[in-house]
Amino acid sequence: MVKPPSFLSAIFGEDVKIKEERPKVTLTFAQSLDAKIAGVGGKQLILSGRESMVMTHWMRTMHDGIMVGVGTALSDDPQLNTRHLPAGVPHSLPIPIVMDRRCRLAVDCKLIRNYAEGKGRQPWVICSKTDDGEILERKERLESAGARIIESDDNELPGVLHTLHSLGIQSLMVEGGAQIIDSFVKSGLVDRLVVTVAPVVVGPLGIGYSLDPASLAKLSFQASEGMGIDHVISFLSR
Repeated sequence: MVKPPSFLSAIFGEDVKIKEERPKVTLTFAQSLDAKIAGVGGKQLILSGRESMVMTHWMRTMHDGIMVGVGTALSDDPQLNTRHLPAGVPHSLPIPIVMDRRCRLAVDCKLIRNYAEGKGRQPWVICSKTDDGEILERKERLESAGARIIESDDNELPGVLHTLHSLGIQSLMVEGGAQIIDSFVKSGLVDRLVVTVAPVVVGPLGIGYSLDPASLAKLSFQASEGMGIDHVISFLSR
């Protein structure tokens, strides 16, 4: 794909209106047929096929920031970049953002290494304000390694999103894991939901997610399309 697939142009061509001072939120993840997003013990699973993986990387370019929880950052060591897009094709790169209240992110993680090597944008770490000496020490280590520490007075998602908006993040792509997916859905702060369904079964010991029915009722089906062996479905906030 040398340009974004028409599916993305279509679903993002339909805008959402929000009243709050916060970024527009796209929640996206890949799941198995039995609704699992990770393996036993949270082990990372590569569920997306080549076509849908490239689609996801194009979707990243359509957002100012891309967020994961610290559990995903620790277990998967993601890069949150656009490395699967064709070389030489101009596109924007989102700011990687980690929800990490206690500053547990590793100083040698790929996000920080890529930034130090000039291969990625500076990662932001959203943490709580605290006078805990151990956490403060970890903050200093992360800052010294190259991360930008964003302290939030309000640990709840609305407060965090307001802070990100004030720092210029107008659109945010949230990629997981299970805990942060649940948190965003339950908060009612999802404006667009894009789910990639892979034709595999993980089994009962895999890690799934729970989607709150009341919050899901605010989302309506928008479009779906097959991409390689996967199927991608988009929902939009009413």
